[in-house]
Amino acid sequence: MPAPRHLTVWSLSLGCPKNRVDSEHLLGSLPMPVKSVRHIGRARLVFINTCGFIAPAVRESVRAVLNAVKIASRCKKKPLLAVAGCMVGRYGQPALAADLPEVDIWLPVSQRALWPAMLSSALGLPRVPHTSEGRLLSTGPSYAWLKIAEGCRRRCAFCTIPSIRGDLKSASADDILREARFLLDQGPRELVLVAQDSTSWGKDLGLRHGLISLLERLVVLDNLAWLRLLYLYPSGVTPELLSFIKTAGPPMLPYLDIPLQHAHPEILARMGRPFARDPEQLLDAVRETLPQAALRTTFMVGYPGETEKHFACLRRFVEKARFHHLGVFAYQPEEGTAAAAMPDQAPEEVKQERLETLMAIQTEISRTRLADWVGKRLPVLVDAPHPEWPGLHTGRVWFQAPEADGITYVSGPGIQPGVIRECDIVESSDYDLTALA
Repeated sequence: MPAPRHLTVWSLSLGCPKNRVDSEHLLGSLPMPVKSVRHIGRARLVFINTCGFIAPAVRESVRAVLNAVKIASRCKKKPLLAVAGCMVGRYGQPALAADLPEVDIWLPVSQRALWPAMLSSALGLPRVPHTSEGRLLSTGPSYAWLKIAEGCRRRCAFCTIPSIRGDLKSASADDILREARFLLDQGPRELVLVAQDSTSWGKDLGLRHGLISLLERLVVLDNLAWLRLLYLYPSGVTPELLSFIKTAGPPMLPYLDIPLQHAHPEILARMGRPFARDPEQLLDAVRETLPQAALRTTFMVGYPGETEKHFACLRRFVEKARFHHLGVFAYQPEEGTAAAAMPDQAPEEVKQERLETLMAIQTEISRTRLADWVGKRLPVLVDAPHPEWPGLHTGRVWFQAPEADGITYVSGPGIQPGVIRECDIVESSDYDLTALA
């Protein structure tokens, strides 16, 4: 029987885009070409990249592993089951293997560089690499994630990331540029920069204006239509960075994702965030320099010690700030964090009520903001065909980040994934737009 020409893989990446990048690097670095399959029963390798950031994410990861175990047990030929990522890094192989003995190999985040070799050995594959650049894109032809750093130098009281992924470790500018060129050669028109804190890029390399110096090299790349920044730590959004975004022009998008977490200085201080002043000052600075900027943020409700007074402050801030995009999370006490040991933990029903209150406010803000675009023309980057409606595609306008914000439904002649078309905005809803080419 001739040797197979492909390695059949069923893969699942949970959690943040940084996990997706790790998965893409692994699948592009194995010693034979990968063929993705939709059913576990057709796979030689089942690869699950887990999230371990908060308890609900851990539960989702465990469910995914158990589901894969269940399906694999029915297969005529059992695939190799590999589990990787932050859940493995957080709890460790010995503890997880005791509860999930069906998993064949565990891949902690601290050994990412060894994942291809570890899997090749477990699968009995040759160690001669095929002609691969080391990354297999899974996001389609319109956009790609570009991870610029690992770990985090911040020590927020609620966060498990530094204990899982370690301190900040910036990728070199040359490596980032090399990967950016490779990604653009595959066809995507948009690159989305991600890290735990993108504003810290280069701090560990001794670069004072690290992120700006990196952006200067990225904005001149050929075939790059949109360059988007995610995960900007508030104190890292400096006047210099805002000025650069203003003057850089295309492809630099005036889109700022700034996870503020809260609006009251007392809660920010309890969170261990040095940015413990009034965040209105930051928004004023952003809008003074970039009045057209799209702003996205996230807030945490029910943090230990959050009183009705603190929440009222946050509610008023959301009403006044009128963010383009807003995510709200109920605080989760995570084992090993300083916040988990704090007094005055809020009841779950209080957290949920506060979450729903903020999201109701934001829904109305988003509906009003999007209605203002109806009747105007905007470029739409087309992502994919709609899975249910022939002729309809999903895409995004410049103020919609992939997999995070709303989408734009688009139809018309010449519409296909990966193209950017000027379209008429004809309808809006709470979070989405409809456009015609």
